[in-house]
Amino acid sequence: MFGKLKEKLLKTASKITEKIYNKGEAEEVKEEKPKIPLTSLFRTETKKEEIREPEIKKIESEKTEISKKVEEVKEIKKETTSEDEKKISFFDRFILTRTIKKALKKEIVILEEDIEDILEELEIELLESDVALEVVEKLIENIKKELVGRKISPNDNVEEITINAVKNAIKNILSQEKIDIEEIIKKNKAKGKPTVIVFVGINGTGKTTTIAKLAYKLKQKGYSVVIAAGDTFRAGAIEQLEQHAKNVGVRVIKHKQGADSAAVIYDAIQHAKARGIDVVLADTAGRQATNTNLMEEIKKVVRVTKPDLVIFVGDALTGNDAVYQAEEFNKAVNIDGIILTKIDADAKGGAALSIGYAIGKPILYLGVGQRYEDLIEFDADWMVKKLFGEEEFKFSTERQF
Repeated sequence: MFGKLKEKLLKTASKITEKIYNKGEAEEVKEEKPKIPLTSLFRTETKKEEIREPEIKKIESEKTEISKKVEEVKEIKKETTSEDEKKISFFDRFILTRTIKKALKKEIVILEEDIEDILEELEIELLESDVALEVVEKLIENIKKELVGRKISPNDNVEEITINAVKNAIKNILSQEKIDIEEIIKKNKAKGKPTVIVFVGINGTGKTTTIAKLAYKLKQKGYSVVIAAGDTFRAGAIEQLEQHAKNVGVRVIKHKQGADSAAVIYDAIQHAKARGIDVVLADTAGRQATNTNLMEEIKKVVRVTKPDLVIFVGDALTGNDAVYQAEEFNKAVNIDGIILTKIDADAKGGAALSIGYAIGKPILYLGVGQRYEDLIEFDADWMVKKLFGEEEFKFSTERQF
């Protein structure tokens, strides 16, 4: 998961770290260049060389030692390369950091020109990973804010500073105002009314399965749930939803195929009110944002049913297409949050990094597998850890973020 994006981010952090090391080394050599006393100007060239020779040898010796350690790092990187992704090992990081610490004999300041070429490379690589352009630009801007003008002393852990700068830049991108679905359910329950959640999206994103997963999750937490079969357009959609509902132990409110979607969801809401059911999860037909008639229909559904939440379900594997789709649905019905499916198969990670920032709405859940329990709450800290290979992935509903 996110293998390619993880590789690019780690590589960038490593390059910036090495660049700082190189700057430290260059300034050290410049400072240590021996000064020849004025009296030596009247001596022969041979005598001058005799005075400089010990200092030159010392500098060359230290440069050779540092070069050897950098070569060790490169060898370790080669050894840790696999077919899927290149990981920077703890040992690799330790050697590189130790080398940098030795190289920095004085405080240095990171300038924009020191990291500009590296960030230009990252910009191209992020675009190749399906990260939206506006998100790429913001991320680069955030990294610059974190690093440019930063003073690095000999006692600082340069690699840690670099890694944290990239992490903070990403966290800033991912951090949207959260929605506490359980809090909404509890408030509505106290008022004696059900919480209505309508799901929208295009065909094939896993919307129906996601509804079943959320129904399972809410039931596990003690809430009663009913599902509205609002997808009256697709052949077999009602039967598919009924099978999922049977598997997770909830009821489906349905009409015949071709019926008015808004009417089905309205009936489900009335059913929930009459029986004191906590949550109505409403399915809708998948539709392309370019289909004007179907988009007018989903507007009608939202207008008639007045849901507490409208959730867009997107396929992470579609990358920038998922971002575009979310933007179009947001224009049409003002979505409140996002669920991304198929995250476990997403190597690029572009949609996960882009979609929330692009429309200014939070990612609520991630679909990470085929089982009903494979729906996890989104958390920016967890996402950042995943991107830097610091979090072991587990399919579990018991994850504590």
